[in-house]
Amino acid sequence: MLPKPEARRRVAPALFALALIAPGATAWAQAGADPSGVWLTESGTSKVRIARCGTGYCGTLVSTVGAGLDANNPDASLKGRKLLGVQILDARTPSTGGFEGSLYNPQDGKTYSGSLTPKGLDRVEVAGCVLSVICKRQTWTRVK
Repeated sequence: MLPKPEARRRVAPALFALALIAPGATAWAQAGADPSGVWLTESGTSKVRIARCGTGYCGTLVSTVGAGLDANNPDASLKGRKLLGVQILDARTPSTGGFEGSLYNPQDGKTYSGSLTPKGLDRVEVAGCVLSVICKRQTWTRVK
């Protein structure tokens, strides 16, 4: 049995308003966990600037200790480059609770499949994995 025409006329505007509000509410909820900004790595020796790129986020080294050279890079032509400005995080694929992609580890010169997961306003979890089974996770804290 169909609702009476006057009932349909009252419900239709409400549904239309909900359709307009819902996408904005979702974006607002996600904005609270936006990982854009500068983050201190778990070791406390490096800072990474995370910014939007594509449908996800990328991270670039903005501070490091020591000589700051990419000495462990397997590409001989890159061993002498400065690490400052090197993109180490490329997490452009949205996933449940975060973003997936790859992570470059300058300490061993390897690139791993990885993920970036916001854990509130001031913490993110970064994971680098081998064969998507063996993973090392770090919690980075937002620099104020």
